[in-house]
Amino acid sequence: MFFDGYGYHGTSFEQTYRCYPASFIDKSQIENGDKIIMPPSALDRLASLHIDYPMLFELRNAATDRVSHCGVLEFIAEEGMIYMPYWMMENLLLQEGDIVRVKNATLPKGTYVKLQPHTKDFLDISNPKAILETTLRNFSCLTTGDSIMVAYNNKKYYIDIVETKPSHGISIIETDCEVDFAPPLDYKEPERPAISVPTGKAPAEGQEPPAEPEPKFNPFTGAARRLDGKPLKTEPPPLSSSGSKDKRTDLSSSTSGQASASSSSSQSTNRQSQGKLVFGSNANRPQETKKDTSKEAPKQEPPKKEEPKFQAFSGKKYSLK
Repeated sequence: MFFDGYGYHGTSFEQTYRCYPASFIDKSQIENGDKIIMPPSALDRLASLHIDYPMLFELRNAATDRVSHCGVLEFIAEEGMIYMPYWMMENLLLQEGDIVRVKNATLPKGTYVKLQPHTKDFLDISNPKAILETTLRNFSCLTTGDSIMVAYNNKKYYIDIVETKPSHGISIIETDCEVDFAPPLDYKEPERPAISVPTGKAPAEGQEPPAEPEPKFNPFTGAARRLDGKPLKTEPPPLSSSGSKDKRTDLSSSTSGQASASSSSSQSTNRQSQGKLVFGSNANRPQETKKDTSKEAPKQEPPKKEEPKFQAFSGKKYSLK
């Protein structure tokens, strides 16, 4: 198969052409699709072959080994030349006048395609699904790795073909194809708010923070109020704690002991002053009493009994039956 004097050999169509963008011919509408314009000699060759319709072709740039697929719109180009959309030349890394190989191809009907817009602006369109369906009516096939162009409201949107099923290239003519969207290329996930760390020293690893002491239960600590709402004439004395009671008992015992000692001494002095002998008294033996009291061991006070702590709801339960 060769291109020399526009001769063709074999049972399939395969030919090399020089490619130019659509701006070289008055056919700007081909920019909104994937169809190319071929010379009339290509139509003569295709008519003599048993080629499936619609006609689909494989475009290959041998210099960069880039492959894409397209359809054909008309056969009015000059011999040895083809015109194609500029976005298709960018996919194939072609410049004006570069050589591209065109070969007829048979592609399966597509069942799934995944698209990824380049910018978030495409998602801001009121109905991007309807715009995409309208644009893809001008396309005959899609190839994985290509970037198609969607024109809307005097603005061009580029969309990558991320994945196609069931093959690398699919036909989208008269077929129900499932479409999925990937996040745009310039999409950034919103940043999560930073977690505030307390300024105090954190406890070391493995150590539990110290438990806060629980407040003790103090019953009947509220203020008294009358049921008729009248003010109280006399305020009740404040409740004293167990510690203060213990102190008061100690003070009372010590004062009583001192009082008894003083009363006994006063009685003995009275007896001595009257000049009478009193049997059993220690008034006549002051030195011996001193010695005896010094030898005697100090009396040990009995251990104080701790007052039982108040326990709420500790009574017995009774049944109403």
